[in-house]
Amino acid sequence: MTAIEIYTRPGCGYCTAAKSLLTRKNAAFTELSVATDPAYRAQMYDRAGDGSTFPQIFIGTTHVGGCDELYALDRAGKLDGLLAGEKAPS
Repeated sequence: MTAIEIYTRPGCGYCTAAKSLLTRKNAAFTELSVATDPAYRAQMYDRAGDGSTFPQIFIGTTHVGGCDELYALDRAGKLDGLLAGEKAPS
């Protein structure tokens, strides 16, 4: 399965919703919480761009974006393929 990383912060409902969807998909992910290591915030900005909000989700080399984008991929029927390692949807 493709490596999944999700940058999160405590008390973030969008973070919880994104993790919930990935869990329902049986997709193992690595949670990078800024509560655990504040350096993750700078790392997230380097990868996703300054001004990015939480969560920020990366599936393989694809920057999905946040929770809304993750759910939009699922509604469009493109998330399962991305999780399986297929080319990122256009």
